[in-house]
Amino acid sequence: MNKYIATATIRPRYFFFIVPLLLLLLIAVLLYISDALSVNGYIYIQKEWFYFINAYLKQHPQLLFNLTQLGDAMIFLSFLTFLLRYTPKIWESLLTGSLISMVFALTLKEVFSIPRPARAYDYTTFTIIGEKIAGSTSFPSGHSITIFTILTVLLFTLVPKNKNYHIPYFICATALGLCFAFTRVAVGAHYPLDVIIGCVLGYISGLLGVCITRKYALWPWIHQKKYYPIFLLLFLSCSVVLIVRILHENLFIYYCALLSLGYSSYKIAKVYVQK
Repeated sequence: MNKYIATATIRPRYFFFIVPLLLLLLIAVLLYISDALSVNGYIYIQKEWFYFINAYLKQHPQLLFNLTQLGDAMIFLSFLTFLLRYTPKIWESLLTGSLISMVFALTLKEVFSIPRPARAYDYTTFTIIGEKIAGSTSFPSGHSITIFTILTVLLFTLVPKNKNYHIPYFICATALGLCFAFTRVAVGAHYPLDVIIGCVLGYISGLLGVCITRKYALWPWIHQKKYYPIFLLLFLSCSVVLIVRILHENLFIYYCALLSLGYSSYKIAKVYVQK
């Protein structure tokens, strides 16, 4: 990995925050102009867009249902557990960014209480993949926030050494993140703007995680070998949860996450027992 990828964090600058903040402002202005700042207006203005995306992406339901699980922090982070052994500094940013994203998601869901598509529309008229979610916590998409929080941390901490690859790397990671995030519309769980705003908030959360980690050592114990048993216990707990999910839904991505946890557990245990 070190031959092609630099693990030294890119120093975030203030202008990295300008574009996402301007995008959020633009969305707010457009909603205001369209008289869609109310709950009913927000739902109504996205109806055709939601139905179009939902119908267009429904062709591969099993693939979509697997990919949408990456919005679950436990699943996505399971694939990155090997970094604890090689580049624990990245995990400091991941933990900080994840906590910030959780605050964003929980606070905004509580403040706005926008009903899900399955509650706002006739759920028999569009595709629902997996469990029907009909609560009042649609805005923003927590899965989208999680996906972009993690991807943003990786964008700023795992950078190609060749500077010619930086822009393609950013574009590919962003495109991949949008594909994962829009599975939330495909499975019938969120409106498009839930996803877009969630992606922007996730980017901000990840960037804040990187900035804070550069300035403060909030998780110094991550680097210390004596705490490895805590990680092993945590990995074991996550593995049990995954096994229960496999018994319930039997998704391929759960097997992959379980395999990743097993590999990371083996590597960490091996290092821990060595003198």
